[in-house]
Amino acid sequence: MRLFLATEAGGPWLAAAVLIAAGVLAPVVTLIWYASRGSFEHWRHLLDHVLPQAFMNTTLLLAGVAVLVTALGVGAAWLITAYRFPGRSVLSWALLLPLAVPTYIVAFAYLDILHPIGPVQTFIRDLLGYSSPRQFRLPDLRSLPGAIVLLGFVLYPYVYLSTRIMFATQAASLLEAARVLGESGRGVFFRVALPMARPAIAVGLSLALLEALNDIGASEFLGVQTLTVSVYTTWVTRNDLAGAAQIALAMLTMVAVLVLMERRGRKRQRYASNLRARAVQPRQLRGLRAAIAAGLGWAPVIIGFVAPAIYLGNETFKHLAIAGSVSDQLLASAWNTLKVALLATFFTLLCGLAVAWAARAIRHSDRPTLARICARIATSGYAIPGTVLAIGLLAPIIAFDSLLSTLWGRLSGADPALWLMGSVGALVCAYVIRFLAISVGGMESGLARIPPSMEQAARLLGESPSGTLRRIHLPLLRPAIGAAGLLVFVDAMKELPATLLLRPAGFETLATWLYAEASRGTYEEGAVAALAIVLAGLLPVVLLARTQLKPVY
Repeated sequence: MRLFLATEAGGPWLAAAVLIAAGVLAPVVTLIWYASRGSFEHWRHLLDHVLPQAFMNTTLLLAGVAVLVTALGVGAAWLITAYRFPGRSVLSWALLLPLAVPTYIVAFAYLDILHPIGPVQTFIRDLLGYSSPRQFRLPDLRSLPGAIVLLGFVLYPYVYLSTRIMFATQAASLLEAARVLGESGRGVFFRVALPMARPAIAVGLSLALLEALNDIGASEFLGVQTLTVSVYTTWVTRNDLAGAAQIALAMLTMVAVLVLMERRGRKRQRYASNLRARAVQPRQLRGLRAAIAAGLGWAPVIIGFVAPAIYLGNETFKHLAIAGSVSDQLLASAWNTLKVALLATFFTLLCGLAVAWAARAIRHSDRPTLARICARIATSGYAIPGTVLAIGLLAPIIAFDSLLSTLWGRLSGADPALWLMGSVGALVCAYVIRFLAISVGGMESGLARIPPSMEQAARLLGESPSGTLRRIHLPLLRPAIGAAGLLVFVDAMKELPATLLLRPAGFETLATWLYAEASRGTYEEGAVAALAIVLAGLLPVVLLARTQLKPVY
């Protein structure tokens, strides 16, 4: 087929992009095939006893999280953009800190912090003169409202980041014109700034809701039976793969709705002002108003990051003071985490480069549409929850193992063996598909900053597309590759759902170690693992703060 001839410009890269896109689509096709194998009675049982409650809990969870992250994210973004008060410059990047804490770690921490005999409730009872939890106790955190609050205070930075950038780049003349026409500060926000920021809000909100849908640890710790938890328990506990696939299809329906919502929110993005005018000038607050603004700004940071981080640090210190060191099993889990994350980062960057360069290399040929379609498919893996991805990968991995085992057996006469299934390779495949969007996005952003004239000059001098990439673009892409690699590495360290379902027997990462500790109700070494994940998660937050949130005055 002429498309894949190596002699054609960009042909090998396009072939690689097509294969990568097919690999991303394979889990979805497999999922549909698994679900179709379930009998009608199977479907009726799920519809009668499993899906209604799980679907209702998931819908209420997403609705509650949507309201909370929008209120917190948009409110914080406007507060930082429109007003100046003591601590504003620090708060502008500190509001991103909850991104460093995975949702399951926040649930893990607050279950102990807000326990009936934990520090908070004990302090309140001492303050009120009560001596027993029977006399006074706060509402149980293990509930749907508790899950909404915790997830909201962890995921709001997605909305804050996108909306803050939009507010900061809006022309001050538009807002000043509204004030001249008699609008109050509230009217300027609701009638001018907020409508122009709707596309950014839609992008941040969709990302936050996809993360909430992917969550399994926090929901299970807090006793909320969501679709994600149902998929896990149906597959692992009941050994019902067809039923798990059918529930996963319901999750994919919700994912499709979220993606369509985000696309619709950005559909009319061009109506925002493109004027190259001066930025919004924040209004100086003093006295009580400044104190209130600072308190409102720091509240989500304290709840979403500071309190869990202090708790984890304190528990880690107490454990190390008693035990003297961490266990060998925890050290092995840390090494496993590092090993898998590094492998996943390498292959994710490699695949992302292939997809992005394919679109770049043939953009002037007669097949740019195919390259763009491959790029869009390759980046859709981030929208697939980890549990859904794990189920969908079973058949492709088994088919690959069978093919490779057959070929190797004919060459060497060896017995059939599993190469990916039950190995670290299966985890790496899942991570690559899940985080490929980060790599492709970073590569495309980096390539967009390189003038086409440099590439054209190299081609005129007889350089091939691959040689142009190796000798010109790769050196210039180092910052983009480094940033994308950092984000992929940290996300791979934090990934829990896919790791739980695809890890080899006896293989633990820091995330699964923490999950096991929390499931047993033990918090000592779990706090050490959680703190290590949080410290690693600080790296991309610092990167985002330095690259995305430039000071605007």
